[in-house]
Amino acid sequence: MPGGIEAVDVDEPDRIGTEPTGQAGPTGQTGPTDRGGTPLPRQGSSKPPPLLLRAGTNAAVALCLATALVHVLLVFLYVAPPNALSRQYSRQVDAWVLPLFEQNWRLFAPDPESVNRQISARTMHTAPNGRAHVSRWFDLSGVDNAAVRHDVFPSHTAQNMLRRAWSSYLETHGGDDRPRSERALMMQKYLTDIAADRITDHRGGTFESVQLRVITVPIAAPSEGPGPGSSAAAPKSVETRYLPWWKVTPHGN
Repeated sequence: MPGGIEAVDVDEPDRIGTEPTGQAGPTGQTGPTDRGGTPLPRQGSSKPPPLLLRAGTNAAVALCLATALVHVLLVFLYVAPPNALSRQYSRQVDAWVLPLFEQNWRLFAPDPESVNRQISARTMHTAPNGRAHVSRWFDLSGVDNAAVRHDVFPSHTAQNMLRRAWSSYLETHGGDDRPRSERALMMQKYLTDIAADRITDHRGGTFESVQLRVITVPIAAPSEGPGPGSSAAAPKSVETRYLPWWKVTPHGN
């Protein structure tokens, strides 16, 4: 070059005040920085702000805790002895507890079973010629009892489904088998479906109607103590109740 001065190539950043991409800034991070050396945010980052994520987590935890506390409170009012609060909010309590969280006990006053019930069912099928065929009685309770006796860890279904369905039916129908509410109709259909499904699983066949028979045998009270004068209280007479014939849905056939 003229004058003895040689040209020297100098790398300059694309923007004034920023460092070239790939070089570490004052904080040890690579990438573009502003004039003060603070790293600029990278484009294309979609991570939510930490504060927003933390607020969402706290809200979800608070909602779960509130739901659990409300559930415990409503179940407590359901099983507690009758009081002003449970009477005032009885509709709300029943709407939450029934039928999924129904309890068969009362706080400070358990209500153990005092009778044994044998629930049986039979079916009826009408042939094309119009003749009705009625099956033999099928012991629904016997199936549950056998499953409980021969299983170390019996299922909740074998222990409580049929028994609780019948108890709820008694509470909603009384002794005349007439449903007076939507819940009564629901319990009637629930009991019918249990009988139809179990008969189909064990017997099969085709049928359009189901009838239930319930034999109630009271449990004798224990004797007051040893001695010739002590004796168990005489049990009441055995009661046999026949329910009406009910139509079943096609899935029971």
